[in-house]
Amino acid sequence: MAKRDYYEILDVKRNATQAEIKSAYRKKALQYHPDKNPGDPTAEEKFKEAAEAYEVLGNEQKRARYDQYGHAGVQGDAGGFGGGGMTVEDIFSHFGDIFGGSFGGFSGFSSGRRTRRVNKGSNLRVKVKLSLKDIAAGVEKKIKVTKYVACKVCDGTGAQNGTAFSECPTCHGAGQVTRISNTFLGQMQSTTTCPSCGGEGKSITSKCASCYGEGIIKETEVVKLNIPAGVAEGMQMSVSGKGNAARRGGVNGDLLVVIEEDKHPELIRDGNDLIYYLYLSFPEAALGVPVEIPTVDGKVKIKIEPGTQPGKILRLRGKGLPDINGYGKGDLLVNINVWVPKNLSGEEQQAIGKLRDSSNFTPDPSREDKNFFERMKSYFE
Repeated sequence: MAKRDYYEILDVKRNATQAEIKSAYRKKALQYHPDKNPGDPTAEEKFKEAAEAYEVLGNEQKRARYDQYGHAGVQGDAGGFGGGGMTVEDIFSHFGDIFGGSFGGFSGFSSGRRTRRVNKGSNLRVKVKLSLKDIAAGVEKKIKVTKYVACKVCDGTGAQNGTAFSECPTCHGAGQVTRISNTFLGQMQSTTTCPSCGGEGKSITSKCASCYGEGIIKETEVVKLNIPAGVAEGMQMSVSGKGNAARRGGVNGDLLVVIEEDKHPELIRDGNDLIYYLYLSFPEAALGVPVEIPTVDGKVKIKIEPGTQPGKILRLRGKGLPDINGYGKGDLLVNINVWVPKNLSGEEQQAIGKLRDSSNFTPDPSREDKNFFERMKSYFE
């Protein structure tokens, strides 16, 4: 099932400011909050859908990729909100700051839920170099990534035998501490993450000997990447959950994959089009000749018509690169250049001198202008 447009989900215009997007998300989250719609699976899905949209549009870089490439440009960037990869509790933890505190009691709604911060591992960034052939067809790549993974000895808890925990004496297991301060406006209450346990609500009494209480160790993992056809230089993809593991449990970070293009020895990319500069000798351009042209799929033969002028552009339709959003393929543009030799023998100079006196070799400005406009017209068709 195709995903809905993120701007449509939040009901904002495509040129909306970040403040407008944040306000729109808060409105949708309040409307579909599970506490306000108990037992309503449709409302819960809309709650997750709004979080997915804000995860992308609320970030300038992700929003720019989404505006340019659509959902394909932010594949995996939404953290799994819309696909069930993250729970409502994870969304509460991820975006709770928008509401000025814990989600559990905003706007008068409360289900007795005690919000606890969910740890998230850091993201990893890798570069993947692709050839034009890879970009044209899409490709599956397997890469080795050295990263933090959950310790197998303690199952990522950081505690020896996985049971050596005690309640945090500072927050008494809540993971948060509430402070009341006196101001000229009166008493103000604020809730923050517990500084002693980092929001976990518990302390380790006996650390794991393998990970020294961190719950993570470094290992190398082979990650499979499915890269769609039509990606471009500098485009970033995100593989959810393939980044570093979180300390002592939580949600893994993401693997950010930056696309690099390996330059083709003969073809130049221009968006979805490819450009090839074909050099002909003067006799070849004057008499016509069959030539082979390189494409991403191999050589193709074309015929150069007699009297072909320098600067003429031949368009091979559909021989370019596919659009990443599936809107057809680009073209291969063959730019004709005529090579003029610099060093001529005496015999060659005499032969060309005789041709110069022929009326066929006298430039005709009106005809040349016509050919110029025809070339420009064929380029933009």
